[in-house]
Amino acid sequence: MKDFSSEDKSPEYFYMGLYVLVGAGALMMAVGFFGCCGAMRESQCVLGSFFTCLLVIFAAEVTTGVFAFIGKGVAIRHVQTMYEEAYNDYLKDRERGNGTLITFHSTFQCCGKESSEQVQPTCPKELLGPKNCIDEIEAIISVKLQLIGIVGIGIAGLTVRKFQNLPFLLSKKPLHLICLQV
Repeated sequence: MKDFSSEDKSPEYFYMGLYVLVGAGALMMAVGFFGCCGAMRESQCVLGSFFTCLLVIFAAEVTTGVFAFIGKGVAIRHVQTMYEEAYNDYLKDRERGNGTLITFHSTFQCCGKESSEQVQPTCPKELLGPKNCIDEIEAIISVKLQLIGIVGIGIAGLTVRKFQNLPFLLSKKPLHLICLQV
């Protein structure tokens, strides 16, 4: 991935995705802290906040999963466009686009578009036969996004299961009255 992020044409959202992941990790740490403190103090108010945060995270997981399935075609086309730009840059100047093209070829275990003759020096040595990179990008990203969706559904299911085990849900008092009593 280093070659993708160090090029002049590096996608700006690459870094945005990293920031989102760091932010999500910080949010999960804060939610875990709420849950731990609420459980230790047996505070239904803090546990209520924990539940609310879990509900928001659950909604975000479902929304992300839906957008991942809807945007699968866009993601595939974008990576294919990045490959074609690296491919064309390599054909124009064989030294400039070399690192990015080598990274694409080794990551997706493919070589070239229609034929691999023009970019043969950048192809992996262990590649047995010619493989069209445009087709490989589509196949691999489709499988990976499907796997991410399945894992997301599993995590969402576990989150729903956690909702059933929270003790303050059994209380008949409204949440704002519970918080005032503490």
